[in-house]
Amino acid sequence: MRKNSKLEFTSDVIFYPLILVLSLWIIFWAEFRFGWHLKYYGIYPQKLEGLRGVLFGPFIHADLQHLFNNSVPLMVLTTALFYFYRDIRWRVLILGTLLTGLMTWIIGRPALHIGASGVVYLLAAFLFFKGIFSKQYQLTALAFVVVFLYGSLLWYVFPIDPKISWEGHLSGFAIGLVFALLFRSNPIPKRKFAWEEESYDPETDPFLRHFDEDGNFIENLPEEEPSSEESNNIIIRYTIRKSKDVKKDNSD
Repeated sequence: MRKNSKLEFTSDVIFYPLILVLSLWIIFWAEFRFGWHLKYYGIYPQKLEGLRGVLFGPFIHADLQHLFNNSVPLMVLTTALFYFYRDIRWRVLILGTLLTGLMTWIIGRPALHIGASGVVYLLAAFLFFKGIFSKQYQLTALAFVVVFLYGSLLWYVFPIDPKISWEGHLSGFAIGLVFALLFRSNPIPKRKFAWEEESYDPETDPFLRHFDEDGNFIENLPEEEPSSEESNNIIIRYTIRKSKDVKKDNSD
């Protein structure tokens, strides 16, 4: 296994997600501070100029509540992605965001679609399905945590509220599922025991040496024969014992 695929906490696990979320807040502050109207840089489906929203749309939000609702799950899910899927994190995040925006541009209603909610659905779907498909307890546990925290998001992939871009949610969810199927490699290698290794020799196993060919337990193992070098050496051992015949002297 490569070194960068180990599960270890490093500063970039927090640093990059934090920079991403801070950029959303800085853009939101600048828009209201300087009176910019950035919502027109969102995704407008089926129009050529609306393609610019594939790049800019995730960074633009309608109001403070919209920004806050996306910031918290984006921070949590991106951190989980950067920690558990170190080797593919940038491909999932960058390529997934672009494909989510492009799919929204294709299937979306003729309206401006803004916000990072599509990316949130992308990450939630990827972490959940990838964890289930991996059949590894760490990633499966992560999948259940995602369901516990954000399982209610599933309802918003359907057109239940005309003010919400369900097309962006559905696009992110679909791309996340596809990525979970495409990226088959697991970041956590399966642990092998000593007897599963190719170089394993049962005759040298100290535990198996306690059993004979019939499976009977041998309590006292036979001592190994001394090597040729040890047999040529003469070993003298001295033992001091007190004699029982020694009489004590009596003094008047």
